[in-house]
Amino acid sequence: MLTKSDYTFQWEDLGDITEGRPNLGNLTNVATYRLMQYSMRSVLNNHFGGEEVKKLFYQAGELAGMEFCKNVLNCELDFYGFISHLQDVLREMKIGILRIEKTDLVGMNFTLVVAEDLDCSGLPITDETVCDYDEGFIAGIFKIFIQKDFNVKEIDCWSKGDRVCRFEVSLR
Repeated sequence: MLTKSDYTFQWEDLGDITEGRPNLGNLTNVATYRLMQYSMRSVLNNHFGGEEVKKLFYQAGELAGMEFCKNVLNCELDFYGFISHLQDVLREMKIGILRIEKTDLVGMNFTLVVAEDLDCSGLPITDETVCDYDEGFIAGIFKIFIQKDFNVKEIDCWSKGDRVCRFEVSLR
């Protein structure tokens, strides 16, 4: 239930979109998504400060990534099959276009690139990364699939003047 003060997100809380939006369906405009995200970031920044908000967005992204992985992705695949499946799903859901630049399965270190990122592609340049939610989202997906905790750090971002978002993924 969304109104509990001790609320913890669960996938089921997203509801039945097909029933609830029989005419408008499952798609929305990117600006609408960003309107929610960046207005929330602004309000939270005013209450908690930028560094705390980065941590909160990372944590929210991690929770979302774990639920996304459990409910949308096929975790029965081998690593490369899973990554291929993840690429397909992220593209189909219009979240972004994922590419793997580096894979070290022994050391569990990866470099991922996301083009046309839902959170930032096309934003004005501010010389700082803004994809804290994406960092957590990726960490949550890897946590569920590999069953280990990961740190994810964005090293390139559209808002820093890059044309893609690049993430370093490593064991925590």
